[in-house]
Amino acid sequence: MSGQGSDEKVIVIMPAYNAAATLASTYVQIPDGVVDSVILVDDASQDETVAVARKLNLHVISHPHNVGYGGNQKTCYMEALRLGADIVVMLHPDGQYDPGILADMVEEIRSGRADVVLGSRMLVKGEARRGGMPWWKRAANRFLSTLENVTLGQHLSEYHTGYRAYSRRFLETVPFLRNSNSFHFDTQILVQASSFGFKIGEIPVSTRYFPEASSVGFKGSVSYGINTLVTLGRYGAHRVGFRSRLFRR
Repeated sequence: MSGQGSDEKVIVIMPAYNAAATLASTYVQIPDGVVDSVILVDDASQDETVAVARKLNLHVISHPHNVGYGGNQKTCYMEALRLGADIVVMLHPDGQYDPGILADMVEEIRSGRADVVLGSRMLVKGEARRGGMPWWKRAANRFLSTLENVTLGQHLSEYHTGYRAYSRRFLETVPFLRNSNSFHFDTQILVQASSFGFKIGEIPVSTRYFPEASSVGFKGSVSYGINTLVTLGRYGAHRVGFRSRLFRR
């Protein structure tokens, strides 16, 4: 598992909730020689996620109560930074995203081409549909991503993937601890990336939607969409002088 060919330390973080059925199969697909260690933060799962993670000899942190997806990520990133990570990759342990592209994501940051790298389901036409993403999620993804591109002046194929890599410099700069503990943490940190002038890159990723893979339902997706619009509104207000603590140091 240990990374090779560079002094930069690569840590994979896995924010986990009820991932016992898919964790091991996801972990074994991580390419050899790329990653120095894997941190799993369990958000008070009701299954055997922690037991499976310990059998795999992962670095495990177990929350005593559920703090939410964004709150889980905060613990993940703080622990990765504490352990000296230079590059941090978030890989969900539910088996939805392909671990095989992890080396390519790391290289984008290591080469200096990007500070943030997204594994995009939308970069290759038809890939999200082939992976089983519901049509309404594809439509919402396109609508919100178009609006985000216009607001942020970017040209990304999507903003809503859960497969991401960040440089240490990025995580030490943006105030991610001020972000939501809910799912729209993911939106906020990308708006922060744009606000602080960091380079965002993308590489295509294949995905699989299946019963054991975690997925936000329709009601949760509506809430996420509304909060994405609110975040963009706050950023727009920040740009014209109504300063927000999300977008300043």
